[in-house]
Amino acid sequence: MPSEIVPKIVKSLADRKDVEPDDLDIVLYDYIDLDALEKLSKHKNSAWKLESELPNHRITVNGNGEIRVDGQIKEIYSSD
Repeated sequence: MPSEIVPKIVKSLADRKDVEPDDLDIVLYDYIDLDALEKLSKHKNSAWKLESELPNHRITVNGNGEIRVDGQIKEIYSSD
């Protein structure tokens, strides 16, 4: 079962940019290895954090389920 993390990151970034997810001008996989992120999000140990610089934005995802865009919590995901 695929995790919900990638769609939630896309939605978080779109919300921050005040656009619909389909209207984003950033292709997430150009900046983040999405397969690696999926695997990391399912890791049993929650002591991890991934930060990525995108044009004009910083995405931070951690093992506690937080997705931050430019330091603001935008979404909570579950690895279950």
